[in-house]
Amino acid sequence: MIIRWAEATDEPGWRRLWAGFLDYYEMSLDREITDFTWKRLMDPQSPMKARMAFDGAGALGFAIHQHHPSTWVMGDDCYLEDLFVDPAARGQGVGRALIEDLAAHARAMGWKRLYWNTEITNTAARKLYDRITPDDGHVRYRLTL
Repeated sequence: MIIRWAEATDEPGWRRLWAGFLDYYEMSLDREITDFTWKRLMDPQSPMKARMAFDGAGALGFAIHQHHPSTWVMGDDCYLEDLFVDPAARGQGVGRALIEDLAAHARAMGWKRLYWNTEITNTAARKLYDRITPDDGHVRYRLTL
């Protein structure tokens, strides 16, 4: 398995994984939003980036993240916004590898914390996350504007 930054040529594989991610959460987005997301991932000026896992057969998963200043530490935090592994590749360490890779990148950049959230009912992902770090007890609220 190789983990690296998403590149323009990875678009078909990323879109396949992104569709699986949306299907898993029973969500649909307008194509324009997906197009805009990919464009931001490819924009060197955008804080939103993607690491992708690959094997000889293609894209296995992605970790979309962004860093931002924090009021709680002397430095930046890294928010892992979206993590997805192809169902055919689950149970092979891809999700853990993507998180560990992102944590190593964050440390190298001098960022202070890596955080993420998931659906409370996502028991498979939570099993992995609980092995990496305990949840911090926070509940997310979202106000659509």
